Amino acid sequence: MNRTTRLEARADPETRSLIKRAAELQGRSLSDFVVGAAREAALSTIAGMETIRLSRQAQRVFVNALSEPPKPNAALKRAAKRHGQLIEPA
Repeated sequence: MNRTTRLEARADPETRSLIKRAAELQGRSLSDFVVGAAREAALSTIAGMETIRLSRQAQRVFVNALSEPPKPNAALKRAAKRHGQLIEPA
């Protein structure tokens, strides 16, 4: 059984007419059109927020840092020691 929930929205008459016209042009109901458009916008928004985009130069720097990480300096060694103390108290 495919269950659905109700979704409500308010729009001014001009916006409603515009959306209704677009739905009719696609042969869809107003509700189906709105839900479909909202779903597409939601997926696009989520993908955009979950994707990191880097310039080519930044990609090279990132890959280089992964493939040839720098040797730990004194500050990194202190931070690692402090982190270990916070995670595994003595």
